[in-house]
Amino acid sequence: MEKRNIIIFTDSGDTLIDEKSEIRKEDYGVVYEAEFIPGAKETLLELKNRGYQIALVADGLKESFDRIYAGHHLEDVFDARAISEIVGEEKPSPAMFETAMRKLGLEESDKKRILMVGNNIKRDIVGANRFGIHSVLLSWSPRYCMIPETAEETPEYQISRPEKLLEVIEKLEESERK
Repeated sequence: MEKRNIIIFTDSGDTLIDEKSEIRKEDYGVVYEAEFIPGAKETLLELKNRGYQIALVADGLKESFDRIYAGHHLEDVFDARAISEIVGEEKPSPAMFETAMRKLGLEESDKKRILMVGNNIKRDIVGANRFGIHSVLLSWSPRYCMIPETAEETPEYQISRPEKLLEVIEKLEESERK
């Protein structure tokens, strides 16, 4: 399979997984089960099938992500994982993005090929913009404010459904070829 030029970093909650569907044994403990938001699983699988490298860059507990993705038989869909519990910091910390890059064997010069998809302006978008990678806001969930208040909160791209990510990636690939 052809190696793709664009690399995808993605958040999990309300970007792939519907946070309203999460089942926990304790109020704020490990998530044991959760459902994908409409179109997210199919988009994730399509990206994987097309040969894109995908890194999970998410705040939360490792066991939660292990259980959620194993429950959908997608434990191997990510080429790398940067999880806040393991990294010891949360987004927008550069440590989250640096960890994903390191695990994928990427260099500083690769930043122009990375896009971060997330639903939280203050964590995902600010983190990506400060780190110097492409930012994509998925505005599917009303849980967080989707209106940027500063330049660093402004996403490079905004999509309302996960499958729209494929169009963003095609645009980025096109500009990379020029």
